[in-house]
Amino acid sequence: MLNFILQTGASVATLAASTDSSKVITGIQTAAATPEITETKISLLEMIAKGGFIMYPIALLLLISIYIVVERLLVIAKASKKNENLVLSLKEMIHSGNISNARSMCKNMNTPESSMIEQGVSRIGQPVEEIREAMNKSGSNEIAKLEKNLNVLSIIGRIAPMFGFVGTIIGVITIFRKISQSGTVEIVQISDGLYQKMVSSAGGLVVGVIAFIFYYWLNARVDKLAHRMEDTQIKFLDMLNEPTK
Repeated sequence: MLNFILQTGASVATLAASTDSSKVITGIQTAAATPEITETKISLLEMIAKGGFIMYPIALLLLISIYIVVERLLVIAKASKKNENLVLSLKEMIHSGNISNARSMCKNMNTPESSMIEQGVSRIGQPVEEIREAMNKSGSNEIAKLEKNLNVLSIIGRIAPMFGFVGTIIGVITIFRKISQSGTVEIVQISDGLYQKMVSSAGGLVVGVIAFIFYYWLNARVDKLAHRMEDTQIKFLDMLNEPTK
């Protein structure tokens, strides 16, 4: 009886040991079979490059937009220089008969506002309506100079998303071509087309939004200057109608 009990205990111990060994081996095999997940990092330039060749015209549109914005900002900033005493200084010169000095002062300032006033000063002695008409024409010409190339920003804001849409179509075509060639749908096969589709769409929209924002902002600054020129014109014409002391 004692021998039977000892043999039974030994068998149970052996079975438990073999079971534990099997679990350890199974755990090791499972760990070995599980692939290690590594994080793949991609730079911004690499991401943009995945948009395909359509990103070249989109990048060109972005460079053109940046050039126009910087160039117009410098021109408008220079034109926006304000001389609070312009009309008052001209009043003293005109009422004292120094018309040539008044014209020279306007030319030396070299701003849209002074150029418009110079047209009025050069026609002193003529009817007020003729002076106003000459100043209006000069003001319109100066505003047109400030608005130069702003319409290009508007055009870029419209066509940049279209280039992005073209990239989207090309990406979809790439996806279906690879599917038809392989006969299966796997993310590895269609990833290039998806990248091109999404990156080109995003690039076109970003460039379009940037162009539109600066187009309306620069136009707002030009409009503000145009209103200021109108106020200056009214003050100048009122000054001409004032009686000389």
